[in-house]
Amino acid sequence: MGKLDGKIALITGGSDGIGLSTAQQFVFEGAYVFITGRRKEALDAAVKQIGDKHVTAIQADSAKLDDIDNMINIIQKEKGKLNILVANAGIVSREALGSITEKSFDDQFNVNVRSVLFTVQKVLPIFVDGGSIILVGSNLSVKGIPASSVYSATKAAIRSFARCWTVDLKDRKIRVNCLSPGPIDTSMLRSIGDTKESSEKILKSMAESSLMGRLGHASEIAKTAVFLASDDSSYITGIELFADGGLSQI
Repeated sequence: MGKLDGKIALITGGSDGIGLSTAQQFVFEGAYVFITGRRKEALDAAVKQIGDKHVTAIQADSAKLDDIDNMINIIQKEKGKLNILVANAGIVSREALGSITEKSFDDQFNVNVRSVLFTVQKVLPIFVDGGSIILVGSNLSVKGIPASSVYSATKAAIRSFARCWTVDLKDRKIRVNCLSPGPIDTSMLRSIGDTKESSEKILKSMAESSLMGRLGHASEIAKTAVFLASDDSSYITGIELFADGGLSQI
């Protein structure tokens, strides 16, 4: 038996990276998974990789409320309920103070914060009492690194959401936790620099700063998400769980 047998899960930003790996791991553990993403070709590839008997892909921009409404209507029509939500969709832009643009600020807060709030709020009518909500944060919620102040602020907001919502939802026994990865070897992380050479330099520095001397793997975050989604964490709520090779602890 899998740890998530019979559960229905939604993973936003599930077509690539941590989201895709989490969807695969959830299916392995017995869940049926809905994934969202903005690019149809990426969603189609993800469905093929996961196995189309266990997943439904929904093309949606998490920052658009109409898209969220459509997503929930599809889930309600197909399955009627949700047991697990992984609010994973996010973007990052590196800009030093003095060069931060209004567009960059708005884009990051719209996707990383606003979309999380309204996704959670809008799924509540179909969310099963006793379910698990996982907000994907970042260890940058507590760490300060150059050119990352806006992104870090969005992830600090996510941490605050988890703390507050676990109180708001306690009567329904819905657990809300924040899962905060460190540097994970994904396509998003590899695009962080202005050039391939600068990206490689940044990745090397990140790997060396970890106590484990390497970047994390998306599969490692996915397995941590399974823990938070399953009854293995039945007495855990309101926490920020760091999966970052020890970076936030030193």
